[in-house]
Amino acid sequence: MKTIKLLTLASFLLLSQNIFSQTVEEIISNYFENTGGYENWGNLEGIKMVANMNQQGMEIPMEIYQMKDGKQMTVINFQGKEIKQGVFDGEHLWSHNFMTMEAEESDAETMANFKLDINDFPDSFYDYAAKGYTVELMGTEDYQGTETFKVKLVKEPKTNEGIQEEDISFYYFDTESFVPIAMENEIKSGPGKGMVLEISFSDYEEVEGLYFPFSLTQGVKGQPGQPITMSEIILNPAVEASNFAIPTKE
Repeated sequence: MKTIKLLTLASFLLLSQNIFSQTVEEIISNYFENTGGYENWGNLEGIKMVANMNQQGMEIPMEIYQMKDGKQMTVINFQGKEIKQGVFDGEHLWSHNFMTMEAEESDAETMANFKLDINDFPDSFYDYAAKGYTVELMGTEDYQGTETFKVKLVKEPKTNEGIQEEDISFYYFDTESFVPIAMENEIKSGPGKGMVLEISFSDYEEVEGLYFPFSLTQGVKGQPGQPITMSEIILNPAVEASNFAIPTKE
């Protein structure tokens, strides 16, 4: 696999002169161009990510599936058990209970919010205007030592604890490569309500002409995050629909 190459010094100097003239549309266009091409992203039918999640020093194998038709799931292998989380079969959103291993459907509010995100495949910024999303360049900002373009993404409103609110995220695009290196949004419900979720992206590598981050770290901003490292990404995987179906109770 090839990694995204650093710009030459001459290119960097030229970029420095033009950095403040970039529009948000140009940033997003460059992002897709630099990671494989807009048309190629649009041809994707599905993604399978084979990864390891570091949980307090323990490496936990997992597989993440995202399909163009909205079906998706995360499969965790833990202590000899296969545990499915965030599974959507086209109608039901469900997860295994970690204690009982029973399949439990999500509540109506969680399901409704989830369905709003289905059209984000293969990327939230792909065809964003047609989805009704808006984007805004907030300027440049240093993010952990890297100069970035800070872009505000506003998606369809979601309902949290009965209250409809805007769904706002902030992305930090590297000003050299135009790839996002981080995303932040406010947690709207649950124990972390009011805190900021932070996900960082790094180690972009090529898979069949498209570039993906092979390292992610997610957690509450200002606190140690949870690293996830990809060992393999498979494009357009063949997955039986039955793998997403909610188990029937005997």
